[in-house]
Amino acid sequence: MARPRVRLGDLSVGFVQPLADALHSLGHDPEPLLRRYGLDAQRLAEAGARLSIPRYMHLGHAAIELSGEMGLGLYMGRLSRLAQAGLAGVTAAQAPTVGEAARTLLRFEPLYAANYRGHSGFYEDAHGAWLRFYSISPYNGYNRFVVDSLLTGWLAQLSGLAGVTLQAERLEIEFEAPPYAAAYAPLSATPVQFGAAGNQLRLSRATLGVINPLHCPSTWQHLLQLCEAELAQRTRVRSLGERITHLLGPLLNGGREPDLEEVAQHLHMPTWTLRRKLADEGTRFRDLLNDTRRDLAETYIRDTELAFGEIAYLLGFASAEAFQRAFKRWTSLTPGEFRRSQRRVG
Repeated sequence: MARPRVRLGDLSVGFVQPLADALHSLGHDPEPLLRRYGLDAQRLAEAGARLSIPRYMHLGHAAIELSGEMGLGLYMGRLSRLAQAGLAGVTAAQAPTVGEAARTLLRFEPLYAANYRGHSGFYEDAHGAWLRFYSISPYNGYNRFVVDSLLTGWLAQLSGLAGVTLQAERLEIEFEAPPYAAAYAPLSATPVQFGAAGNQLRLSRATLGVINPLHCPSTWQHLLQLCEAELAQRTRVRSLGERITHLLGPLLNGGREPDLEEVAQHLHMPTWTLRRKLADEGTRFRDLLNDTRRDLAETYIRDTELAFGEIAYLLGFASAEAFQRAFKRWTSLTPGEFRRSQRRVG
């Protein structure tokens, strides 16, 4: 039986709307660009329609080129609305407070976006909460817009719910300060920390407690039930091997590969139990790791413009040379030969 292919991820076509609105606000007609990517009015109005992550990245790249605005993601974020996150966003819009809205939006992220690199999180403590977006490093002028649009978008969406403009207590961004760094100043009450360990913003306890004037308790509970049911459907996996494949993406990064012991800890089971259960399914951890790396490598080479050294980093190889040797072993082609063959086919 053929193994399932690993995908880089996808997201709701609702994310195209703030991009189009941002282009329009900058004096550009977005329609020709959207049509080039197959995103006509009919496609954008299709219930549950999703856009692949590589296609979204290419679209963002093209939009930045069209507008000449490297900070396009900040414009997109300011124009974001909760409804663009689909059922999860509509549910968040009925939450009783800003804090519950933020928790809901991030908890049900799989309903509107899925990325093999990780998932966002809401981390609350006695004094406030962090809203955290996962790493998509390495960064360049054409993928920073994703981080910019998400972090700015969270603030804009929650401000829309509260009816007042909200600021983060702190804003931390993984990449170094870009040329448009001054444009981040209105987002945070304190100076933005660039070159941070992660991408996150912090909301104070007072901000989390801001009341949603449009909250309806019965509608809120009904929408939560719908979200829980859809989340269970989307996240259902059929085997232990599939669960491990889903775990490996965020763990593969930075020139290191996860081992069996690390994965066993994430699954909360002894290493020997994990090894035995995989044997019962007719597979081994090393086979799953190699299959996942191969699938992701082929996808990155075919669907992105990433350099091979960057792909090696994303897949946990110690060097580009080690990645190229492994890829040749898997496919009998070098990464360069594979990319050229795919472009001939395309």
